[in-house]
Amino acid sequence: MLEKEKTNFEKTVIVGVVTQNQSEEKLFEYLDELEFLTFTAGGEVVKRFWQKMDKPNPKTFLGTGKMDEIALYCKENDISSVIFDDELSPSQQKNISKIIDSKILDRTNLILDIFAHRAETSYARTQVELAQCQYLLPRLSGMWTHLERQKGGIGLRGPGETEIETDRRIVRDRISLLKEKIKTIDKQQSVQRGNRGAMVRVALVGYTNVGKSTLMNVISKSEVFVENKLFATLDTTVRKVVIGNLPFLLSDTVGFIRKLPTQLIESFKSTLDEVREADLLLHIVDISHADFEDHIASVNQILMDIKSNDKPVIMVFNKIDAYQHLTIEEDDLMTEKTPRHNTLEEWKQTWMSKVGAENALFISAIEKENLEEFRERIYEKVRQIHITRFPYNKFLYPDFKDIVVE
Repeated sequence: MLEKEKTNFEKTVIVGVVTQNQSEEKLFEYLDELEFLTFTAGGEVVKRFWQKMDKPNPKTFLGTGKMDEIALYCKENDISSVIFDDELSPSQQKNISKIIDSKILDRTNLILDIFAHRAETSYARTQVELAQCQYLLPRLSGMWTHLERQKGGIGLRGPGETEIETDRRIVRDRISLLKEKIKTIDKQQSVQRGNRGAMVRVALVGYTNVGKSTLMNVISKSEVFVENKLFATLDTTVRKVVIGNLPFLLSDTVGFIRKLPTQLIESFKSTLDEVREADLLLHIVDISHADFEDHIASVNQILMDIKSNDKPVIMVFNKIDAYQHLTIEEDDLMTEKTPRHNTLEEWKQTWMSKVGAENALFISAIEKENLEEFRERIYEKVRQIHITRFPYNKFLYPDFKDIVVE
């Protein structure tokens, strides 16, 4: 008999802060996401710590009393990792390590760890390593005990390179090497993209874990890796798709996330070339998630950062089968109605109606609901772009309804 594989999760605690710019409700949303990230990385969140402050403490992020409380809890409960929701400065990380005798990570470090685990291709591994080196460089002084300055004495006086400077030079050289490697691969990929000819390109974009890869598998009948975890897809996948008799290229890109590390945006900009060069974007949204409006804003911000916010977009609201709205009892006069009480029909009457009936779709990729309407909408949009590019090809591709009749 085959033995069941046991997964040993690391015991972790997560830490956040309520400030003037971040309310208590917003913090709990971020901590929920951080807990999911921790689970994806192989950790089990045992407890959450948070504190109200005007702004994070520049020395230890939280107050000294709260830090001592976390240190005591970690010691008594054998906690292996403490994960902070915000990016820690090198000095904060160093000071916290002196108080808490556990691994100290921040959100950036955690996301980099997940990316390193998920990277399959040489290109993705190179990009992740570059981001890790850029993150590591300013934090070298507190990473290992051997990186202390050489002691003086006979034979060691005078100018010389300290160990810390040697390591910094090695990391800088590695960063230069990785940047050159990425440039070489970028050239190869631009040639590949050029070889695809003038076919219409459609890119799936959206927050992480909204069902982009599931939708890709349904439409293109491919076998892209799918898992209910954050950043299951890291490598861009491009497939040729034919609806009716109209061919186009569909690409599945890396998912976005709130508080995305700047190092990752920089090193993954070349991966997002598929988005930049796309003729049509399908913005996939998990409508069953309580914070889907925040997710839309985060994706739009990143699209603006990579200068792709002017492209035609179809908003695809996925997972309608999992959508559940809050209800208010008829005799309840105290509860105030919020957006979370909206039914799907009510949502369609809100700002979603301003997007336009042609630019909003409600589907379930996993249950295959409304996929025929989805195919029709994509066909018409791609056909419109194709005819604009090749007017003499107009007679080749009839209306979608005519294809169905045939």
